[in-house]
Amino acid sequence: MRRFLAFFLAVCMISVLAACGAEGTGESSVSEGAEGSVADAETQSNAEGQTDTTADESGAENTDSASSGSNILVAWFSCTGTTEQIAEWVVNATGADSYEIVPEVPYTEDDLAYYTGGRADQEQADSSARPAISGGVENIEQYDVIFLGYPIWHGQAPRIISTFLEIYDFSGMTIIPFCTSHSSGIGSSAENLHSLCDDTVTWMDGRRFSGDAAEGDVAEWVEGLELPESEARTAGELGFETKTALLSRGYEMPI
Repeated sequence: MRRFLAFFLAVCMISVLAACGAEGTGESSVSEGAEGSVADAETQSNAEGQTDTTADESGAENTDSASSGSNILVAWFSCTGTTEQIAEWVVNATGADSYEIVPEVPYTEDDLAYYTGGRADQEQADSSARPAISGGVENIEQYDVIFLGYPIWHGQAPRIISTFLEIYDFSGMTIIPFCTSHSSGIGSSAENLHSLCDDTVTWMDGRRFSGDAAEGDVAEWVEGLELPESEARTAGELGFETKTALLSRGYEMPI
């Protein structure tokens, strides 16, 4: 009888231990599965973030310019960052709004390789070439002064600058060009842009900056310019002569 009870108890203990072991294995399996799902989600999230960043850097997704109410806009095109740096210093010196002219199809290193028959060579050889621009400038009419920056390509402004000038109406505004180049001066690059704008546009003499220019050089140039005084009205201001009120979005509402 005692042997039978001992045998029965042993069988029960083995059964209990087996059941516990199975439960422990099941919990471990679920836990690993959950961690795997989180890891996959994080990997996907990181991949999506990298994709977005790449799109921003390439310029494929360019948002419209944001206005701070300034009457000065600094617009620039830059592929290597040299012109962009000068543009940022012009913004610092003037407190202007800024707008980057971003190509709808970004330029690659091969596109920019001189004398290889690449994209840049082809565009500069074709005076009618007009590369598309991604994004745009909001309320261009609020600006009195446009600083226009670009690199020198084969002695001239890149054709995308022509695209920019033909998109908007700059009537009555003042345009001040500036360029970057290791050797070539601004030369005729600015003069050749005049015909793309209305005759009422005032073109001021431009300035070339080399790759090793300093912010002080840019600030000194800007300070020496005789910029036209702002005729811009602030939001909410009433125009008694025109019988309009200027709204925050830049539109004039009859009163």
